[in-house]
This record gives sequence, structure tokens and C-alpha cells, in this order.
Amino acid sequence: MSEQDLRDRLDIVEVCTRMCWHTDKREWESLRSSVFAEKVLVDYSSLNGGEPAELAAGDLVEAWRTLLSPLASTQHLLTNHLVRASGATAVATADFLATHLLPNALGGPLWTLGGHYRFTLSRTPGGWRIDGLTMTADWADGNRKIMERSK
Repeated sequence: MSEQDLRDRLDIVEVCTRMCWHTDKREWESLRSSVFAEKVLVDYSSLNGGEPAELAAGDLVEAWRTLLSPLASTQHLLTNHLVRASGATAVATADFLATHLLPNALGGPLWTLGGHYRFTLSRTPGGWRIDGLTMTADWADGNRKIMERSK
């Protein structure tokens, strides 16, 4: 593996990690500007049904902000990164654990989701950016209704 290949791999893992970091820290502008390409093909159909959709980065970040800001806290963890880069494109996969907290009087305060992501990325003048995001839910535990109450 060349030095450039190693640098690309580290940069790709970092941009995927930044997606989780900026989301949990509610750093919405950093999420939009340093993580996502201008358009992102998003697929959450394993959790919510429906079809994949191409969204402008700003629209995706605004949807996440609207959904997650009312929660008391979130923590999204990524691990087991696998990266394949070729020229100006890459595919990365990682397992995730996402915990959501909203204390409430109508049920448990936590909803935890586990699964894996498949990211597609493109090299831009500003660095690697995510242009495709497929989340596959493998399991969940706790009170999913807190996500409805947070809207």
C-alpha cells in the first residue's frame, strides 16, 4: 500500500467519523460543509421503509437537525472500518451503535440502534466527501417512540 493510499484511507475514516461527531455535538454547519458532498444519496429504508432519495447536503443536515435537536443527547459510534479507494472515488463500510436519549414520563428514556453503514465518497478540492449513505439496521433496543416525541 502506498503512502497516498494510507493517507486516503485515514482521511476517509476521519470524514465518516466526523459525520457522527458533528451530529452528536450539534455542529450542523460543520457537518454540511466538511462531511457531505453537495448531493447525497441517502438510504434508510431498512429502518423506515420507503426508497433511497438524493438530497442536497443542506436539506439532509436540516432533517437531522430537526429530528435530533430536541433529544437530550445522542451518541453515534463507528467501528470496524473497511475502505476501498480508487482514484477519486471510494467505498467505506463501518458498524455503528447509535444511542438516543430523551427523558420522558411515558416510557424508557433510551433508544439504541445497531447496524452498519455503507458510504460512497468522492475526492473534492476540499477533501473526501460523503455522496452516498446507506444505513442498515441490524437490531434495536429500548423506546423508539422517543424519536416521535422529539419532533
